[in-house]
Amino acid sequence: MEREALSHFGLQYITNGADTESVVCEVGHVLRGGCRWVQLRMKEATEEEVRETARTVKQMCDEAGATFIVDDHVGVCKEVGASGVHLGKNDMAPAEARKILGDKYIIGGTCNTAADIIAIADAVDYVGVGPYRFTTTKKNLAPTLGLEGYREIAWEVRSRGINTPIVAIGGIRREDVREILQAGANGIAVSGAIGKAEDVAEATAEFISEIERRE
Repeated sequence: MEREALSHFGLQYITNGADTESVVCEVGHVLRGGCRWVQLRMKEATEEEVRETARTVKQMCDEAGATFIVDDHVGVCKEVGASGVHLGKNDMAPAEARKILGDKYIIGGTCNTAADIIAIADAVDYVGVGPYRFTTTKKNLAPTLGLEGYREIAWEVRSRGINTPIVAIGGIRREDVREILQAGANGIAVSGAIGKAEDVAEATAEFISEIERRE
């Protein structure tokens, strides 16, 4: 699945696990719950560990018809044939990644402000904007946005003719979904609220159901 996958990315799941076994387990559950967009995020792992896990998760996503994004590792993304890469503000610049990957791959970038989005809009296919509220799943957290933050950012970038999809991220719970989407986000990215749930597949399905209620 390539860049056309952007049309149905309502729920993006970002992995929690620190090793291949735990990541494969959680991805299996979210795919069974109906999620069709998975981002492999293993910040504390070595590149080889990420590569090994990426190969397995790509196969799982291929079998489920899901989009598979690798966080940070542009080389691993290309090597394993992932759908694309997500780049944080301290990772490789999206424009540089585009030179390496070309137009076939999805490139996402992390943003916290409208200025962040404006700066990379030409090089990315979507932006992950947040955090919505405080979350323990990410270190060096940027200032939280809340609903008003999303409204202001969406208004600013749309008024400039920038239609890059905005994916809200950061401490989002199921009950937050509809208000966040109404505030201007196009999709929701979730990690802990699903990955740490007692029943991961059920939690995934509940998020998807809430997202679909906007339509």
